[in-house]
Amino acid sequence: MLVSHEYATPFLMFPGLTADDYREKLTDEQIRAVMASVGLSVFEVKKTNGQWEIVRDGQYNRRIHMGTEMAISGPAAGDDRLKTKADPTGKTVFGTISNCNGGTTPWGTLLSGEEGSMDVFAGDFTTLPNQELVERQGWDEEDNDIYGAGRIEPRFRFEEEPNEWMRFDWVVEIDPLDPTVKPVKRTALGRFTHEGAQCAVAPDGRVVVFMGDDDDFEYLYRFVTRDPWNPTDRAANRDLLDNGTLSVAKFESDGTMTWLPLVAGEGPLTAEAGFNSQADVVLNTRAAADLLGATPMDAPEGFVVHPKTGKLYVAMTENEDRMPTGEGDEAEQVNPANPRGPNPHGHLLELVPPGAPDKADFAADSFKWDVFVLCGNPALAEDGAMFHPATSANGWFTDPDNLSVDPSGRLWVATDGPPPEGIADALFVMDTEGEGRALPKLFYVAPIGSECCSPTFTPDGKTVFVSIQHPGELRFEDDEDAVSIADAGTNWPDFQQGQPPRPALIVLSRDDSAVVGS
Repeated sequence: MLVSHEYATPFLMFPGLTADDYREKLTDEQIRAVMASVGLSVFEVKKTNGQWEIVRDGQYNRRIHMGTEMAISGPAAGDDRLKTKADPTGKTVFGTISNCNGGTTPWGTLLSGEEGSMDVFAGDFTTLPNQELVERQGWDEEDNDIYGAGRIEPRFRFEEEPNEWMRFDWVVEIDPLDPTVKPVKRTALGRFTHEGAQCAVAPDGRVVVFMGDDDDFEYLYRFVTRDPWNPTDRAANRDLLDNGTLSVAKFESDGTMTWLPLVAGEGPLTAEAGFNSQADVVLNTRAAADLLGATPMDAPEGFVVHPKTGKLYVAMTENEDRMPTGEGDEAEQVNPANPRGPNPHGHLLELVPPGAPDKADFAADSFKWDVFVLCGNPALAEDGAMFHPATSANGWFTDPDNLSVDPSGRLWVATDGPPPEGIADALFVMDTEGEGRALPKLFYVAPIGSECCSPTFTPDGKTVFVSIQHPGELRFEDDEDAVSIADAGTNWPDFQQGQPPRPALIVLSRDDSAVVGS
């Protein structure tokens, strides 16, 4: 198992802290504990007498955190903008931050998307030489230095280390079967707020990675390797993700979408525009996508490839700033793939590569597409929801996030609110074909204030693992954010008075050992 620890909430970890004062009150020891608590865990699990348990002494168990040594590879490796006092080569970085959803490569390594690492940095960004890029990457002066890391590690302060922030918000490749191999940040896949990195294989053996940039009006991306993968030599695939073509999606009203290559020197990506090399493209991916006229999306998050139909499903979580046609900036108005303005509930798109299902060409330049689901309450006309007509009062959902397909071919959707009307985030399941197409059913409700993430199945479909992230951050009684341990919405999973809520990995199966979700 690989579990992401995307972010910590210090005022729900330590007694005596609140959301208003924790930055000033955190001790150095507490800051170090917070920095150790984020990142990734790799560990073994096994089933004994019908119960899943962690293999405590498993040879693959390890923690990857904000201080773990990693390699930097691809077109930006060694670039002057990635060089620091601690790493004058620009090829080694310490740590990973804000790890969100990910994916598995055909050769069995794991990909983790870094999302929102700007929040960890402190200082005056106007001291940096590339302020436009800082702002384009999502710097928010009111929501930064969330862990106080700069107090004990100067590299997290802009004035002390002006290049450190450029070394995060990449896709990290981790080999779970070889703890001696350093994780690698694959810069060829671009730099943005990565939500996932889902893999597919084209008919010619090239590997395709689909990625979403999880911010309002950002884009869908794809990376296609230059070379095919080698099914018989795992080691031969070690650097496969360093060479290939990064593209961004443009949707048309006729139901087609095109992948536009982001290649330095091609089209508008000229030296005059600031793109002298592919390093410039991957270090400033969003600006490159802007120039190509990509379609701004409603916070794109989870991607999943359906192994039986060859179709892809992608979640747009929401975008309340989306404007109706004729209002505001043209780039922020509704477009064919984001048809509601505003869009507080999100939606799912269905992408169809040519050759599907038998020989789906995931590397093709053009796909077909359609809206699969418009989320919201079907009983409210103003929501404009689009589900199966038989969707129940408990079956509809909002804010889709992580997606998965179980071994039987059903689509699973994990939500990440804030849900309306005091509804907790939850896990839903539906068919993508046949009479039950787009008919969601509620499977599991997460603890208050949490989101359920990345449903993952055993090959027989009888067990699903689900990560529960940041429980207790919201209070049901008044639908307000919790500000301390004392008023957390829950003390799940320990349920001990005065103890903080904790994220956890849960395991769901049926008492009769049948397939879950059937």
